[in-house]
Amino acid sequence: MTMTRLRTERVVIIGAGLGAISAALALAPRPVLMIAPEPPGQGASSAWAQGGVAAAMDAADSAQAHAADTVAAGAGTVDAAIADLVTQAAREHIHELTGLGTPFDRDAQGGYVLSREAAHGAARVVRVKGDQAGRQIMDTLIAALARTPSVQILSGALLTGIEASGGRVTGVEIESVDGSAPVIIEAPAVLLAGGGSGGLWLHTTNPARIRGQVIGAAARAGAIIADAEFVQFHPTAIATGGDPLPLATEALRGEGAWLVNDAGERFMTALHPDAELAPRDIVARAVFAERQAGRDPALDTRASLGASVVEKFPAVAEACARAGIDPVHGTIPVAAAAHYHMGGVETDAQGRSSLAGLWACGEAASTGLHGANRLASNGLLEALVFARRCAEDIMHGAGVPEAAPEIAVAFAAGGRRPASESVAALRRLMTDHVAVLRDGPGLRRALAGIAALEAVEPAPAFRTMTATATLIAAAALRRTESRGGHCRTDFPETDPAQAHRSRLTFQDALTIRADCAATETA
Repeated sequence: MTMTRLRTERVVIIGAGLGAISAALALAPRPVLMIAPEPPGQGASSAWAQGGVAAAMDAADSAQAHAADTVAAGAGTVDAAIADLVTQAAREHIHELTGLGTPFDRDAQGGYVLSREAAHGAARVVRVKGDQAGRQIMDTLIAALARTPSVQILSGALLTGIEASGGRVTGVEIESVDGSAPVIIEAPAVLLAGGGSGGLWLHTTNPARIRGQVIGAAARAGAIIADAEFVQFHPTAIATGGDPLPLATEALRGEGAWLVNDAGERFMTALHPDAELAPRDIVARAVFAERQAGRDPALDTRASLGASVVEKFPAVAEACARAGIDPVHGTIPVAAAAHYHMGGVETDAQGRSSLAGLWACGEAASTGLHGANRLASNGLLEALVFARRCAEDIMHGAGVPEAAPEIAVAFAAGGRRPASESVAALRRLMTDHVAVLRDGPGLRRALAGIAALEAVEPAPAFRTMTATATLIAAAALRRTESRGGHCRTDFPETDPAQAHRSRLTFQDALTIRADCAATETA
């Protein structure tokens, strides 16, 4: 197959969400090439984020308290130094976004309206119109991006591989979203900001194209992947039957909404002292168990919000309306859905991966902030903080010039897109065996099944998905305990000896997978 090879002196950024745009703006006026399947903000998980940005903005709150809640929610594997770093930077980023024009909710005195979400010890989530934070922040940044001539945007392109030589990344392999012959773009620095892995499961709140490709490409190039087993399932995706599922933000529960089953019984009160505001992993398992038992879990906003739910949470109301659900007079059916991957490309405090020339931020990265269970609304915050740290580090060390011409990229015919049947089969495997509840036999079946699918589906884009799926399942098989978002029914207890982050290379994961495949077919 013919492969075009191009060279640019621009920093290549994979992604067009919050982390990618923030980094591009921080790099200005240094030249950037942003590569993504859709234009900026479209198809990005950050634009769908409803809760907001966690930051200690109240005088009675503190960054130290925010960090302590982050460490507690992370179930023993949070890097405390990273938690301190991120929470200390939070106020500055909120003020900067406000200065750019983000219309955060304010009270009559001009203070920020703050909501409380699960596992936070205080109300510290800065929001916009109840559930519009992600969209409004993205709109603000996209407007700033349009005023930044140093950024070239290449949309309609997918990352299918990363080139590395001698432990250093030299470029990226991309193809068009419609399928094309691959194009290699050599660059002085590559920043991965292309999202997580939620679309590897049948039930997800992530945009359709986000299926672990960025993490998988980095792993195949040799980057170390950390905490792959820790995947957060949001407990209150709206069970519309769609793909993806719309989200019923946690802020609804912060406002007093209850979780009930089809008998109208609140089931969280018996499971945790914080009831509906318990950590997400606990609530997700409870919702999953109710649905598995056929008791149709639902979110009841009638007593807490009544008719005001429509005005206070317009995104939720709109999603309900599209599905024929009436949240004012009835309940909102919910399901646990893959929402956020705590694992990803392991990075240091500057956002550097284990490969020289490769940085990562946002959900594609694993910085150590989230541990085994991300604290609500820390995702957007982490993306903001590390986008800037990555940009600063790239500027200081990558030899990026002050100017570079735009690059012309033309995709030739050829290539191969993954068969929809292959992607559906992979998602079914992950849903059946690597979801909210896991066990050893199921994880081994999943790994053997992934190997079998990969053997008959050669499309490069599929190989990046199966790489990430392999890493998640292999790390889950190795962690013989339950901790945070990782729940093993055959190892239900938390083991203090395993209170550490996990690290895997793709070769490590392939060895585990090969053993499982051999065992399953024996």
